[in-house]
Amino acid sequence: MWTTYQLLLAIGMVITGSINTLATKWADKLSAVGPNGVYHQFDHPFLQAVGMFIGEFSCLIVFQLWRAYWKYKQSKGDTTEVNFGNQNFSPVLFLAPAACDMTATSLMYIGLNYTYASSFQMLRGAIIVFTALLSVAFLRRSIQRKAWFGIFLVVVGLALVGISDIVFSQDSTHGPNAILTGDLIILVAQIIQAVQVVVEEKFVNGKDIHPLQAVGWEGFFGMTILGILLIPMYYIPAGDFSGNPRGVLEDALDGLYQIGQNGTLALAQIGSICSIAFFNFFGISVTKELSATTRMVLDSIRTLIIWAVSLIAKWENFQYLQVIGFLVLLCGTAVYNNLIPTPCIKSSTTPKALVNEYDADKVDENTSLLHDQKIGNEFEDDI
Repeated sequence: MWTTYQLLLAIGMVITGSINTLATKWADKLSAVGPNGVYHQFDHPFLQAVGMFIGEFSCLIVFQLWRAYWKYKQSKGDTTEVNFGNQNFSPVLFLAPAACDMTATSLMYIGLNYTYASSFQMLRGAIIVFTALLSVAFLRRSIQRKAWFGIFLVVVGLALVGISDIVFSQDSTHGPNAILTGDLIILVAQIIQAVQVVVEEKFVNGKDIHPLQAVGWEGFFGMTILGILLIPMYYIPAGDFSGNPRGVLEDALDGLYQIGQNGTLALAQIGSICSIAFFNFFGISVTKELSATTRMVLDSIRTLIIWAVSLIAKWENFQYLQVIGFLVLLCGTAVYNNLIPTPCIKSSTTPKALVNEYDADKVDENTSLLHDQKIGNEFEDDI
């Protein structure tokens, strides 16, 4: 039985995670006057990505305030011990993961602008496939047959979701080709996020860095680097790919002006920034208090909420093929994480040489792959 605290953490994670995706999609649906007086749709994925990193960076601020508070209490004679993790590390450790996160998040926001919010959330399940493949290639993991079967189901589910977007696309703004392009961009982003997970597993795991601190440093680097890159983006022509009146890769001034002119748009952006900060806190706490598997199940509930709200808001129409794709995707994820028994599939064993070479990883293959997912969840800019 869950305690009241654990239940509140689970509910908080589902709500804030859903708000994040829905607020971002809501902003993409809104229009406002730009600095040139033209009333046009808000289309600023890179500016939105900077906002997300600001939300992540706030986790570092909260961590430092929390640490300072306990130091103050200790100076007053409080002997309570609090584990703030290892503080003897270089923040540069998070530069490479932050670069991956920055690229993947920007691509996902671009893709979200073209496709449905529900499809966006479902397609993010592809990270399981790419993380597993990269773990085999670079971390020398050994995947059981059961996990391969789960990966196969995930691929089938993703294919069904993509096909439903093409066949039943009735978006008033974008046609089938644009929606398919958005789906493909999101899939490419999952490859980059899988690289992020593997990099974190290789260089960050085992250093006992507090998750809030890790998320915060990635947010700091992402916010700083992408914030600086907004300057050259303001001058780079993007042609038809651009969604702003000047036709450049990103017009941050136009986006900020639009936010200032439209209170609803400003509310959506504030909601996105705040929700990502709280989502990271709730997600980390759920992983710590319950398990990474529970977090995966809650992510599935989040997908259902996003889907339901999108249907109610008439951002998309009901598609039965998408339902089938989601169920297959959910089954594949559950099989991959050992939540569904598959007695017809015999387990494979880890090669002895592999075990000898990696004594620190003397765990079941599914457990280590689940750990990869946990690391990805803890350091995610989960949108």
